[in-house]
Formats: sequence, structure tokens, C-alpha cells
Amino acid sequence: VQLQASGGGLVQAGGSLRLSCAASGSIFSARAVGWYRQAPGKQRELVAALTSDGSSYYKDSVKGRFTASRDNAKSTLYLQLISLKPEDTAVYYCNVNYGHHDSWGQGTLVTVSS
Repeated sequence: VQLQASGGGLVQAGGSLRLSCAASGSIFSARAVGWYRQAPGKQRELVAALTSDGSSYYKDSVKGRFTASRDNAKSTLYLQLISLKPEDTAVYYCNVNYGHHDSWGQGTLVTVSS
């Protein structure tokens, strides 16, 4: 399955963005779907994840500001970002984990100006 991420851009601090990640195949059977980010000079980190049992995970620094969702019918993942901060600047990657296989999107750049 190929993933195509979109929705990144330049936004002022306090602004909002909605990232999308369209899958070329079904995500219905995915064990987990998630969003990672990688800031310049830093390691890639998990930002948010949704599991097949209905659980969710959010990095502490984004709790209350980021919301992950999935639309199985459209095979699309979303990440709503609000109250953005300059430290949220990074390339955001979507991920779909099927257990035996991981798929990654190409990344979409989010830049938050102060």
C-alpha cells in the first residue's frame, strides 16, 4: 500500500492545519495507523496513533492540540493540528502498520512561524 500525505504548509503560531494521508489500498485491516514527525537535526518521533482495538496515543506535548482520525471507507488518515507552536515545525509522516508490513507516506512539511 502506498501512502500520499498532504496538507502541510506555513502557518503562524496559534494557527491550524489538517493533514491528510490517502492510501492506495484498504486500511481497514491495519493494526495501527499513526503520524510521526521529524524536526531538523532530530530523530523521528511518534506524534499520534490509533490502534485497531480503539486505543489512541498522543505525545504529551500535542495532547489537546492534535487529533488523529481515520476514514476506512476513504482509506484516509487525518491529523488535525490546532494551536500550533514553532516547536511543531517538522516533516510529518503517516504510517500504516498491518503487522507483517509497514507503509510510510513521503512526508509533508509543517512550518510554524513565531
